[in-house]
Formats: sequence, C-alpha cells, structure tokens
Amino acid sequence: MTVRISYAECSARERIALLFDAGSFHEWLPPAARVTSPHLAQLGVPSAFDDGVAVGRARLAGRPVFVAAQEGEFMGGGVGEVHGAKLVGLFRRALLQRPDERPDAVVLLAESGGVRLHEANAGLIAVSEVMRALLDVRAAGIPVVVLIGGRNGCFGGMGIVARCADQVVISDIGRLAMSGPEVIEASHGVEEFDSRDRALVWRTTGGKHRYLVGDADQIVDDDVQAFRDAALRAIDGGRPLTLAALQAEQALLAQRLQDGIGSDDAVALWRQLGIAQAAQVPDLKASQVRALRPAPEAAA
Repeated sequence: MTVRISYAECSARERIALLFDAGSFHEWLPPAARVTSPHLAQLGVPSAFDDGVAVGRARLAGRPVFVAAQEGEFMGGGVGEVHGAKLVGLFRRALLQRPDERPDAVVLLAESGGVRLHEANAGLIAVSEVMRALLDVRAAGIPVVVLIGGRNGCFGGMGIVARCADQVVISDIGRLAMSGPEVIEASHGVEEFDSRDRALVWRTTGGKHRYLVGDADQIVDDDVQAFRDAALRAIDGGRPLTLAALQAEQALLAQRLQDGIGSDDAVALWRQLGIAQAAQVPDLKASQVRALRPAPEAAA
C-alpha cells in the first residue's frame, strides 16, 4: 500500500525530491551560490539564499525536464527581481539547448501570492518577462506544465503565468486566481468579497471551480503521487501555440462570460454549465469532480 504524502504540506525542495526521479535533480544557482534579492536587505527584510525558488533539471519517469519550484514559506512565494530572473533563465536555457538535448517539458511547481510589494516594479517587470519566455518555449514546441497545490495558492502575476501554460494541474484544495480574496475586499469592500468566508473563497478560487470552468486541465487529490502521475499525462497533452488554439481559448472565455450573466455565485454558474448536483460540488472528492466536467472541449 502506497503511503499518501500531502503535496500542500511539502516544501518546494521536498516536492522536487518526491515528484521527480530520485537523485535526478541538479539545481542551478542553489542556496550556496548566495544569489539574493538586492532590495530586501535595504528595507531591513530578511532574504533567502535562493530568493524563494529552486530551478534546475531533473527526470520524470526517465524523461528529461526542466523544473522550477516556488517556496511558499518565503514571502508567500512572492516574485521579486532575482526570483523572476531565475524563472526567466530557466525558460531561456530550455531554448538554448541543442535540439537533441532539449527537455521534454518545463514543469513549474507554482505557489505564489503574486509580486512582492517590497520590490513591486522589479517584480512586475520580472513576471512580464516570465510570461514572454514561457510563450517562447511553447512556440518552440516544448510543453510547459504548471502544478498548483500549495497552501498559498497561485495568485497575481503567477496566476496569469499559469494560464499561459500548456497544461494546468490543480489539487482539490489548490487555488488559482488573478486577485486574492483579501485584495478584492481591500479594494471593493467586504460587500463585494468577504475574505473571511472560507467556503466562498474556495468556491470562487478553488481547484474544483477552476477545473469545472476550464482553467485547469486536471484535478487531483492533495497527494504527491497523484501530481506526479498527472504531470506525466500533461507532458503528452500539451497544446501547440497556434492561432487555432488561441481562438479556442478566446471562445472559451467568451462563453464563460455569457454563462456568468445572472450568476452571483459559483454554484449558480455551475448550474449554468449543466451540473445538476452543483450544490454538492464543495463536498465532492477530486475523482467525483472529474466526472462532472461539462465537456472535454472546455479546456481546449
């Protein structure tokens, strides 16, 4: 019997060690390199020697992949100048490899609240560079797979980065959105979004909702092995970055906007999507939610 290990409770490096083939991870710019943020020290904020992200190469069931894992325990996985530069460098390095040495995929273990306010401008620029580099990698025919299941979720700029990928794998307790609940409440008031209403938060940003509306391609349990299996499936399920693919994505978004008219809650939207037992969705397991997907083309 295989012992289940919670993905959410693992650190970034624990996830790498458990997800990929044992001993196969080779880290670039590891903590020993002491590449730290040039901004945090000036503000009197403690730094991390890896700036909150581990990047390198590994193998997944024998297949060569490039890997990045954000550490949610350091500033919520927030993106700063160095953090972002390491991600950009990873994607660009994939493009620099000789054709016979290119990775089968780039796998991003995302856990981030977005851009660090401490170095906001540098972080925003970094995120835009990450998106450009990610799309360049996809255009070169290398799939990009994003795994989301950390306790901090995937928000802000990294939420946009995730949706630029070929495939998104999310756990039933994972979260994905542009703006976090606290940000929405601070900007528009508690009447617009009550961040203390945890059920509302998960109905709106949680993995089950993101899977049902097509923002995630696979939903899994909070289990490292489940993520490993899903990542392997995702590598072979990449979508070429073509005009047809972009038009399909636009059609999905347009349809979602239409479906959302008159829906003031995720449950109402699920009903609009034809899910009869919409009210029961929050209590369902990931395997049960997978059976409710409105249509395969929703994630095209």
